[in-house]
Parts: sequence; structure tokens; C-alpha cells
Amino acid sequence: MFAKEVYVSRRAELLRKMREAGAQGLVLFVGNVEAPAQYKDNCYKWRQDSSWLYYFGLDEPRYAAVLDIDSGAETIYANDVDIDDIIWMGPQPTVASLAAKVGVANTAPYDALGTVVYNARKSGREVHFLAPSRYYNTLKLMELTGCQHIEKKVSEVLTKAVISQRLIKEDVEIAAIDAACALGYEMHSVARDAIVPGIIEQDIVGKMEGVALAKGWGVSFPTILTQHGETLHNHLHDKVIEPGKLMVIDAGVESNEHYASDFTRTYPTSGKFTTKQREIYQIVYECNELAFSLTKPGITYREVHLATARKMLEGLSALGLVKGDLDEMVAKGIAGLFQPHGLGHNMGLDVHDMEDLGENLVGYDPDQTRAKQLGLGSLRMARRLRPGHVITDEPGIYFIPALIGQFKREGSGYDFVNYAKLESYYDFGGIRLEDDVLVTPDGARRLGPQRLPIAPDDVEAAMAK
Repeated sequence: MFAKEVYVSRRAELLRKMREAGAQGLVLFVGNVEAPAQYKDNCYKWRQDSSWLYYFGLDEPRYAAVLDIDSGAETIYANDVDIDDIIWMGPQPTVASLAAKVGVANTAPYDALGTVVYNARKSGREVHFLAPSRYYNTLKLMELTGCQHIEKKVSEVLTKAVISQRLIKEDVEIAAIDAACALGYEMHSVARDAIVPGIIEQDIVGKMEGVALAKGWGVSFPTILTQHGETLHNHLHDKVIEPGKLMVIDAGVESNEHYASDFTRTYPTSGKFTTKQREIYQIVYECNELAFSLTKPGITYREVHLATARKMLEGLSALGLVKGDLDEMVAKGIAGLFQPHGLGHNMGLDVHDMEDLGENLVGYDPDQTRAKQLGLGSLRMARRLRPGHVITDEPGIYFIPALIGQFKREGSGYDFVNYAKLESYYDFGGIRLEDDVLVTPDGARRLGPQRLPIAPDDVEAAMAK
């Protein structure tokens, strides 16, 4: 948790934004509850709702809160533990004492929430809430509001106000993300040093995630560690490490404060790149460097994505894999054949920050429209950059036989793509290189105390150690 004043200030700013937008009534926050994995007393690992953590900071299940836009009153709804709980959990702080730590003076039992919301609705007051991401929260909001189609009642004004606050990271958040990135650096270093032909991929995953659990909350998303990098989100870890392959490791730590890191590196399993591997790796590395050099206030991340797409096609053209005018290839989406994902996403309390609130609302400015083109259409963060944005820079090149085959069958890109030469890359796999980046007033900086080795010579030197 941060200092009490952080949460007090955040809630005050939220109410100010709501009033400025002309909103009245109540703001309702429903925190998460524990979710059974197999039976009631054996639950999935506890994780609180991120918007709840942002405004209230209390990492406890079955909490809710109401903010009164008109009066400014704040109330937390939760139950003190009883003797049955104490037997299993030991003595626990009271709800009132926890609420005081985040600057909330008023508390009430959890079940009292229903009466408060009912009375507000009965008197014609608006009840604002965010889109729920969990089943319990959906059911609870249906119960409280009497609405069976809860998605139609999500407050747009509240959603936009929350997004506008959470997008721009405060100094305390930046410090927390830096710390998470330090753990991410350690986790990735352990993984790199453990790559040995003949062992099972799962052995490395266990070592990596041991760091995340020993020093943080755990991983910020399911670890991607694979010698089949052409499958972008390959979560299988059952393969024996083979010499001469490329291993993509995309993984992050969630700190005990619940802020995320998200790095990707690609390693030659033999410790040295083959000529073909180094050629493609160099292109991706230069795209990563270009994206970072362009990242600064005022530019849109869509522009950065398109610039890196052009750089990628320039490199592939030099290898004879594509041909033709670079700008025309960018316009026609040829880069999507090799990088079908976007350049990056927002990051913070969630590794894909706030995407539960609506990916387009979070990643796009009101004057932007999401493209339908392969690759560019998957860009999660396209906004005009401002100081305080935390984003990822993650270009990649993948040779996906099924996708190449589809392009060829449909006649896509025949003027630009050398399909005959691409056949020799069907067993190549993929390469992705990802850093976490903070937009600063005069440019950008990579997050974390140091950068994981990324230039091809530096990668080989690190593996040689």
C-alpha cells in the first residue's frame, strides 16, 4: 500500500472529474471475492480488483465502497471477522482500522450495501459503476441494480474518468513499476542462464517463477517460454531444449504492490545465433531501438508502430523476403504477415493495464479509429503519448506457416512477398524483443535499474558466461 494521502487524493480527483463531467449520484466499487478452484475452501490465488486497489488499496476480499458525488461522503462496506474466522485465520484488523489507513472514516456491514443502492435508485439517483471482469462481481451488480444486462448500465463517464487517471502514472507508481522491473530482470536472467540443450522447458519456467514467488506476488501473466515462437502465446513448456533453436521468453513479475513488469527476449539455445537467425534478430533489434528513439510526448504510438513496420520491411527487403515500395507495403499491411500483433500496450496494475474497462477506450484517443488491418488492428495502445504513460515496446518477426499459406492462397501481397524464399523459413520460429518504457517530459526511459542484454553480441556474451 501507498501512503494514505495517495488514495485520498485519487478519490478526490475522481469525484472532481465526475462533477466536471456533469455526473451526479453515487459511484459504486465492488471488490473481488475469493473464488473456489475445486470446492469452497480451496480457492484460486487471491487477487484484488485493480481499480479497487487504485482507489482504496485494501487487499482484502469481500469489500465494497460508495462515493457520493454530490456530498463527497465515502463509505467502505465489509464485515469484521468472527470467531469462526479467527480460528482459521487468527486475529484480524477491524474494517474501520483498515479503512482509516486509506482515509475513509465511514464503514458499514457488507450487506448494508444493498439498502444504500436500492434507496439511491428509488429516489432517482444515478449509480455509476465500472464493467465487472469477474463472474461474482457481475452477479453482485445485477443483484444491486436489478438489471439483468449489466453491460448496458456500465457508466461511461466513470469509465472515462478512471481511465484518464490510471493512464498517467504517479511518481509512487513509477517507482513501484521500476521495482517490478528489477524483479523481472532477475527472473529473466535466471531463465537465460538456465538454457541448456537436453533439459525440459518446464525446468526453466520453474526457476523463473520461483523468483517471482520468492520476491513478489507471482507472475503478471502466464509465462511464455517456447522454442516455437511462431505461436505468439505459446504456454506449453513440455519440449526438450534442442540445440540450434530460438527460445522466446515473454514473462513478467507482479510485485507485492501488484504492479507489473513484462519483458521478452529471444535466445539461441546453442548460445550463438546462426547466420539466418542473426539476420532476422538484427532487424527486430533495430525495430525495438527505433521505436524507443521515437517515443516522446506528442507522437501517437500508432505512428511509432507504423515507423517500426516500415523498418521491419526494409530489413526483410534486404534479405529478399519482400520487394517493392516500402510505404506501399506498409499501407497494404504486408508487415502484418510477419508481425500480426501491435507494437505495445499500456502497463501498470495490470500487465495489459485496464483492458477490462474496454481496450479501445484505454488504448485509443477519441479522434482515433482502430484499424482492421492485420497487425495494426491488434495495436492495443495507439494514443498520442503524454508524460507518465507506461507502455511496452515489443516488435517481433514470426514465420507462421499457416498464415503464410493463407496469404498465398488468397493472393495477398503477391506483388510484394517472395513466397518461394519464405518456404526456407517455415521451421525458423519467431523473435520478439520487449522492454517496458516510461514516457518522460522530454522523451522516454526504459524502466528498471538496468536493461536485459538485447544486442545480438551482448546476448551471446551473456549466454557464454
